[in-house]
Amino acid sequence: MMKRLMFLTLMLCGLALQPLSAQDQPETKVKLQDLPPAVQEAVKVHSKGATVRGFSKEIKDGRALYEVELSVKGQTRDLTLDAQGSVVADEQQTALQDIPAAARAAIEKAATGGKLTLVEKVIEGSSIFYEGHITKGGKELEIKVDANGKPVE
Repeated sequence: MMKRLMFLTLMLCGLALQPLSAQDQPETKVKLQDLPPAVQEAVKVHSKGATVRGFSKEIKDGRALYEVELSVKGQTRDLTLDAQGSVVADEQQTALQDIPAAARAAIEKAATGGKLTLVEKVIEGSSIFYEGHITKGGKELEIKVDANGKPVE
């Protein structure tokens, strides 16, 4: 009886934990034909005048998201789309001198002693922030700040 109770308890714990582990899945490379039809249509619209470099899919908070990696006039642009083809995030490579002074100062300060490898303007809904990709001490770091130089989570 005790073994049976222990077995049932372990099974229930396993079932209870399963949704948590299935909630998020890491980014995986996919092909255009693997994307939902609405996402394929959105890719056609948003990739005009750009070179498509690749696609990926990830599950975040139980939601399927699709990233389209583009190159526009030599600059990177990554679009994150939901399954309906709506833009969730738009990351556009930009020059450091083209971002607000406070954001630039915060990114430059974070890059002290390292190398700033990429600056991006990120639009998520009505929010705009800036990312600095930094190599420091052999590690890849990323800083996110708003136009006022305040950290963004």
